[in-house]
Amino acid sequence: MRFTKMQGLGNDFMLVYSQVPGDMSPLCRRLCDRHFGIGADGVIFVSPSWVADARMRIFNADGSEAKMCGNGIRCVAKYLYDKGLVRQEAMTVETLSGVKALKLSVERDRVRSVSVDMGAARVEQDGVALPEGTGMLISVGNPHLVIFSDTVEDLPLSLWGPRIESDPRFPDGVNVEFVQVLSPEKLRMRVWERGCGVTLACGTGACAAAFAAVQAGLCPAGRPIEVVLDGGSLHITVDAEGGVSMAGPAVTVFEGAMDL
Repeated sequence: MRFTKMQGLGNDFMLVYSQVPGDMSPLCRRLCDRHFGIGADGVIFVSPSWVADARMRIFNADGSEAKMCGNGIRCVAKYLYDKGLVRQEAMTVETLSGVKALKLSVERDRVRSVSVDMGAARVEQDGVALPEGTGMLISVGNPHLVIFSDTVEDLPLSLWGPRIESDPRFPDGVNVEFVQVLSPEKLRMRVWERGCGVTLACGTGACAAAFAAVQAGLCPAGRPIEVVLDGGSLHITVDAEGGVSMAGPAVTVFEGAMDL
């Protein structure tokens, strides 16, 4: 299996140009293992699409499939452009949560950053009461529970994250974001990703956090909001109708081949 290792703000992936070869759970767990495999937060399969420039399917480190990944789709865009598979600076990518439109920032014939139209977010439930805090359940193509806090730096994510993810009120699990408002245009966020655990960044989580902050009147609509994650910053804009766009970097780490 030939692969490209990529990352967006430290949220890292193996990208493989192939259709999904059957049941991926055991293979993804092996590939994502940081001691016995390549090591990644997920595996992304990129393939042709009938409705977009390309298609992506993403599997988490535990083998479960995600509908969408914000950091992952930026890596897919860079992969497609840098390898000459799609050579325009505006492209579309098919995901399990719909077709997403992307705009690429290119320097010296390489993609440096990508802006993604994530579509409309929505509040599924507000005032979700938990021992760890009161959250807002947001859908951005996948589920996120956003909990605002006075500080997020010392929260025990490895303890609270799995407890919230497995709460019976979320039968399919949930991503969990703890968010601190630093200013009306700047948020600090730490994340527990469903199927992955603590990660350095989550693109859809940053979108959910910014959207929740706008809905709560903590940040303005129509202006970029910097979301500071453990791996760096994303810039999220939420329009008056709830549409969300995300901009951030994508980096190729290395390429290789692995015997299966």
